[in-house]
Amino acid sequence: MDIEHKFQKIGVWTVCNRLLAVVGLVICLLLFFSCGQSEEELQRQSREERLRQLREDSLALKIAVLPTLDCLPLYVAKERRLFDTLDVDVRLKLFRSQMDCDVEMMKGRVEGCVTDLVRAEWMKNQGMSLRYTTTTAARWQLVANPVARVKQVKQLGDKMVAMTRHSATDYLTWQMLEGVKTTAPVFRIQINDVPLRLQMLQNNELDAFWLPEPQATKARLSKAPVLVDSEEKQIRLGVMTFNEKSLKDKRRQQQLKAFVRAYNSACDSLNKRGLQAYGDIVTKYCQVDAKTIKALPQITFVRATQPDPANCQRARDFVEKFPGGYTIND
Repeated sequence: MDIEHKFQKIGVWTVCNRLLAVVGLVICLLLFFSCGQSEEELQRQSREERLRQLREDSLALKIAVLPTLDCLPLYVAKERRLFDTLDVDVRLKLFRSQMDCDVEMMKGRVEGCVTDLVRAEWMKNQGMSLRYTTTTAARWQLVANPVARVKQVKQLGDKMVAMTRHSATDYLTWQMLEGVKTTAPVFRIQINDVPLRLQMLQNNELDAFWLPEPQATKARLSKAPVLVDSEEKQIRLGVMTFNEKSLKDKRRQQQLKAFVRAYNSACDSLNKRGLQAYGDIVTKYCQVDAKTIKALPQITFVRATQPDPANCQRARDFVEKFPGGYTIND
């Protein structure tokens, strides 16, 4: 009986092992047929996927943006799916400097960008045909490095100011120094990267910095004194512009109409609910902490409205007066 029982057990084990072998073979065959694509086929599929993505990107309405609050309505419209609701594919291309946004516009990689009137007028001067879609809530403050012990503009003699050539900060620097006597020349240092300016302030690398929001608020929280505020001077130079050449296409025109509707809805929501309700979006795109968001000034986001002709003329006159930019330290 023991021998017979032993042989029965051996038979069961044999059957089980064979079943396991069959199952293993089936699994291997499935894996082989599902994953055993040739290198050529994989490359072809990868190429097709890239072409599909490029095709979709070329059809989308692309806008160059910065990590600043004047771009917040676009971020809200994107994150809250307002563009999707209106069935318009809007793709935001995030850059760290206005110069990068300009390059994308001039090379035709984006249809629009958030910028300022001085840069826009400068681009026009370079031969681009632009359409102003709306003024924005852009605001710039000149903040001093606490270590520099500068409390007034007249104390900027022999000091270094971070700004961007052919921009609102270029214009504001010129206007700030008009009629002001300093003990020595003011050195205007071109630092295009906005987050980098804030980092340089934190590292005590220069004496004063033009900063937009929310970077200006973070600077103020670190006890950096404000020397000049564009808002107090009622100088509003923020603007969103599109390349007229790209808008000749009827499909682009329809996209722009839907875009403006979504933009207006985002502005309405921001004005109704306040910045704090969108703190997560500010953190995501502007890389600032909750303390900075809580300290942000009240901002009114204007629906799509043409910029003030007087501000357009200011920018135009400045570009004509200083075609090379007000950066030469005479």
